Amino acid sequence: MRERNVDERRVSDNGGGASARPMLAKDREGFIGRHGLWTEAHYAAAGQLRRVMDELGIEMVRFSFVDQHGILRGKTIARAGVDAALRSGVTAPSSLLLKDTSGQSVFSVFASETGVGVDGFSGAGDIVMVPDPRTFRVLPWAERTAWILCDLRFPDGSAVPFCTRSILRAELTALEATGLGMTVGAELEFHVYRMSGEELDARHVGAPGRPGLAMGAAPTTRGSQLLHEEALDDMQPLVDALYRGLTLLDLPLRSIELEFGPSQFEITMEAGDAADIADAIVLLRMAVRRIARGLGYHATFMSRPQGAEGASTGWHLHQSLYDRETGAGVFVPDAEGTVLSLTGSAYLAGLLAHAAAAAAFAAPTVNGYKRYQPFSLAPDRIAWGIDNKGAMIRAVGGVGDPATRLENRAGEPAANPYLYIASQLISGRDGIRRGLIPPAPTVDPYQADAPALPSSLEHAVEALEADDVFRAALGAVVVDWYATIKRAEFGRYLRHVSDWEQREYFSIY
Repeated sequence: MRERNVDERRVSDNGGGASARPMLAKDREGFIGRHGLWTEAHYAAAGQLRRVMDELGIEMVRFSFVDQHGILRGKTIARAGVDAALRSGVTAPSSLLLKDTSGQSVFSVFASETGVGVDGFSGAGDIVMVPDPRTFRVLPWAERTAWILCDLRFPDGSAVPFCTRSILRAELTALEATGLGMTVGAELEFHVYRMSGEELDARHVGAPGRPGLAMGAAPTTRGSQLLHEEALDDMQPLVDALYRGLTLLDLPLRSIELEFGPSQFEITMEAGDAADIADAIVLLRMAVRRIARGLGYHATFMSRPQGAEGASTGWHLHQSLYDRETGAGVFVPDAEGTVLSLTGSAYLAGLLAHAAAAAAFAAPTVNGYKRYQPFSLAPDRIAWGIDNKGAMIRAVGGVGDPATRLENRAGEPAANPYLYIASQLISGRDGIRRGLIPPAPTVDPYQADAPALPSSLEHAVEALEADDVFRAALGAVVVDWYATIKRAEFGRYLRHVSDWEQREYFSIY
């Protein structure tokens, strides 16, 4: 038998070898190989990754994971260390998974019993970031630098239950076992401000539990003119840079639009596999912020920054299921005059039944609940409508329309994409399992006799904790971990004396 080249791939992958693994045997004797964490597709991607690094002269690679808040955390590895990182991953403190958005630890990380309900977190011990080489991208804004997304494992190779990327994939795997797949599309709104030019000083420096002041910023557009072409022209340098950068990252960009509010924009993405789109959203948000910063702007996916009272930003999540064997959409109805199939209707009913609990994932910040205002193109109650953008769920399509889908308009753009999408799948599948029937569609979404969406993060977390379907799907440990972190975040918010309180009460009492 002839000797195989180390980079040779299987014949089915346009190669001539027996395996896609691009590494010598000695290079496969690391953490990833010992625990069997990569498939042949991962090894093939790793081989391509190494060739791209050589061809482009890549000197640094950022190994990142997505935390519970949807925020990227990671380490930058120099070229000489990349091979070792591909063999054995990169370590990071496990305490990163036990913090709120301010960086304050919510659990007793240095105690022998942290209170999180899972071993492996005491002493802020390490977890292992396991790279997924299929996500490798060359960053257009950082010279000779690339990026790769990681999953999380404990040092003994076991899964970290709080790895949000793995949580979504587990739900998708369960869906695949029924012969179905999930397609999603994303519309993400965001604000872009002009940086004031002020220098970073002591006012902006914070501590865990006490963030410093935000940097000053000024508006970039006047607002009140949805899709106004000339106003977008004024921001053409940013639009051009976003197009170039997002395209170079192979993101499924569909459009860049001017939204209704001052300084408000929207990016839409082509629909695709749910796991792939979740990864793409993580990269897109990082890219938008970094590209804007390079031009002197500050882009934020915070839903309702100060000055945006009339035009909060949302994340409209389009979703549908398809038959994995035929590719046919299972939401497409057969009967004329209907917008959804029986399966699609049951899925919709599941979204409505669990909307309050799912809100903890769709709107995971204190700020996100200030978006739920009537007559604002954001929902304020749990209802659905046929092509109605005031309803929480908008149904689009009909007989013969392969793009028949549901659009959840309750999400905020800061949401962790893995948890948001997983919450929809958990809710919708429960509707299918139980054969739920949705109420009649609303034609007046802001006057509908329907339950209100949670009015605060606290109320959404209470609904999540009480939802047995989410506890069964995610496990009590995961639900309690997430709820504890979000309760702590909301508690800090309640303890803060706001400028509203000062203005309202200081002079009259």
